[in-house]
Amino acid sequence: MSRFTAPIAEQIWDMKYRLKEADGTALDTTVEDTWRRIARSLAEVEAEPKVWEDRFYGALEDFKYLPAGRITAGAGTARSVTLFNCFVMGTIPDSMGGIFEMLKEAALTMQQGGGIGYDFSTIRPKGAGVKGVAADASGPLSFMDVWDAMCRTIMSAGSRRGAMMATMRCDHPDIEDFIGAKADAARLRMFNLSVLVTDDFMEAVKTDGSWDLVFDGKVYRTVQARDLWNRVMRATYDYAEPGVIFIDRINQANNLSYVETIAATNPCGEQPLPPYGACLLGSINMARLVTDPFEDAAALDVDALNDLVATAVRMMDNVVDASRFPLEAQRAEAHAKRRIGLGVTGLADALLMLGLRYGSDEAARQTERWLHAIARAAYLASVQLAKEKGAFPLFDADKYLASGTMQMMDEDVRDAIREHGIRNALLTSIAPTGTISLYAGNVSSGIEPVFAYAYTRKVLQKDGTRTEEEVVDYAVQMWREKFGDWALPEYFVNAQTLAPLEHVKMQAAAQKWVDSSISKTINCPEDISFEAFKDVYMEAFETGCKGCTTYRPNDVTGSVLSVSEEKKADAPEVVTSSDEEPQQPHGDVIYMSEPLDRPKALEGATYKLKWPDSEHAIYLTINDIIVGGHRRPFEVFINSKNMEHFAWTVALTRMISAVFRRGGDVSFVVEELKAVFDPRGGAWVNGKYIPSILAAIGGVIEQHMIAIGFLAGEGMGLKSDPQAQVVNLSGGRGKACPSCGQYDMRMVEGCMTCGSCGHSKCG
Repeated sequence: MSRFTAPIAEQIWDMKYRLKEADGTALDTTVEDTWRRIARSLAEVEAEPKVWEDRFYGALEDFKYLPAGRITAGAGTARSVTLFNCFVMGTIPDSMGGIFEMLKEAALTMQQGGGIGYDFSTIRPKGAGVKGVAADASGPLSFMDVWDAMCRTIMSAGSRRGAMMATMRCDHPDIEDFIGAKADAARLRMFNLSVLVTDDFMEAVKTDGSWDLVFDGKVYRTVQARDLWNRVMRATYDYAEPGVIFIDRINQANNLSYVETIAATNPCGEQPLPPYGACLLGSINMARLVTDPFEDAAALDVDALNDLVATAVRMMDNVVDASRFPLEAQRAEAHAKRRIGLGVTGLADALLMLGLRYGSDEAARQTERWLHAIARAAYLASVQLAKEKGAFPLFDADKYLASGTMQMMDEDVRDAIREHGIRNALLTSIAPTGTISLYAGNVSSGIEPVFAYAYTRKVLQKDGTRTEEEVVDYAVQMWREKFGDWALPEYFVNAQTLAPLEHVKMQAAAQKWVDSSISKTINCPEDISFEAFKDVYMEAFETGCKGCTTYRPNDVTGSVLSVSEEKKADAPEVVTSSDEEPQQPHGDVIYMSEPLDRPKALEGATYKLKWPDSEHAIYLTINDIIVGGHRRPFEVFINSKNMEHFAWTVALTRMISAVFRRGGDVSFVVEELKAVFDPRGGAWVNGKYIPSILAAIGGVIEQHMIAIGFLAGEGMGLKSDPQAQVVNLSGGRGKACPSCGQYDMRMVEGCMTCGSCGHSKCG
């Protein structure tokens, strides 16, 4: 019997994690083979490998502990790939040679499958003098363009493109250009952007103080802090970037503040790292640890949690020794500090099983208790490893225990560390788990709320056809199995129905016991006011979060999920002014329930449409009827010698003609056709990009309507901008998934992720 609880879980495993030969022959026959491969590989560094292999297998079994994708896909394969998810690269020197040496290191890292983060604050601003060459500097953004081009050309391990994070300090002279970079839709597409915000800056924002933009001790300009903050807020309100990182808080709370300074994070922000730091990630599946779900006695099995955490910490510590590293500096950094990032997934599902509404005060308290328990168990497990294998090389008991995070740790844990040391300098982080949560049966992702309790997913078959299957959240599936088709209780809320400040509350509750950081997206409704939007970020700062990432669906970012819109048969729009009689917007538009009779003769025009790469042209004949002295389209005929087009052209001919003959404002036909995007890509026609052949047909019909006076001009009189608008919470449809072509890209944990196939920009 399969261990998978949903078809999508097995498909994700087969596509991303199953070990196969280059020709596609499967070496992992079952998911049990995958678990055994990982367990055996990570046990090889142990004195008793067979004993630990079985224990590791037990942790992996039934998706209780989920190593990050790099480990699941790469451990035990003998492939030259890193098992670390991502890296922060070295400090970029402010010299041409140093900059391009860093570019080379980035390329080598991405080649082995690592995402990278960089702080570009160390590069002199645009216009600054360059000694010895009588020239002005081009600035950090010009070099970010070079990094972006490099990333587009290098394929990561497993045929995935790498992800990158770029940060810049809030006092860098080019910070305003950095903030607005994503306004250009074609620029820096491979980067996530975040502003490093200091405590001094936030204080200046609150007091409406001035703010110096400085580089190398020179003040280039002085601005108002609140104006600069508003620019950050406006950009992320409009484009979902840049994110905000509270960098002083990160450094103050860092267990290793005595040996490192952090200025960058990994691509999704959950791992603030020093130069050449690496993130090693894994997640406890909270949904698998709840006993008696949906009953009065429902509870998390704390003993099972403690045991699972201890085993997971040991496995992750072994990855440090088992992994390859793209650069020697990365290997040295990882071995000196043995940093790991153990997190959770399925938290929202676990809360549902206890009858708790995500975002409520009680859910926040429960989250804090669970994360506290995980932190305790992880730190105590690392102390045990230190007793057995030694503390991390840079451990200094007094300095370590005086760090920000350790000062709030339980006294018995502090005493154990003081006496025995600790194996891993940092232990907890909450990473994006979009793909591994699907692999685990579609449990809720990370600490995010459930995104959608059920949705329809289109699956591409080997013959090129697509089938549809329902994808159901893990907790919802359990509810259905237990209670049948009863309606879900009111405490079943999802990401879109939560208030933004409830998201912040949950992030802050978790952050208290996470020594690194958290990847989380705070979903905001499209109609949230700008002032309320800014309040989200201020609340994140005030409640102890280390960063903040929001997502507001709009025309630029697209919606978070595509659903259909039911169009209403509203009364015709009437345009009036104070001194004119009401006028119809499109001549004498009439609304009828019965089709218009066809006269014996009609005037019309025939148009030739040549679609690139198509052998035969398409011919459109549009005939018009005269109503009230005005011409309006009455019927259309679409013909082509291409037999592949025959069925759909006949269907389109009949459907459009039927709509035209009903009368009324038929401009929506143009609107709907022009909104069709072909996932395989459109074409350039007469110097203009057309997203599909159906959109091209819509454009021809629109031009005919303009020619006969039915429309005043291109795009005029249409109810909405005809750019692939599919509605969800009044948002538009975003880009197609580059992997499966479905319009189901959504922002999850700070990263655009496909709900249909699990493809993620960030891996």
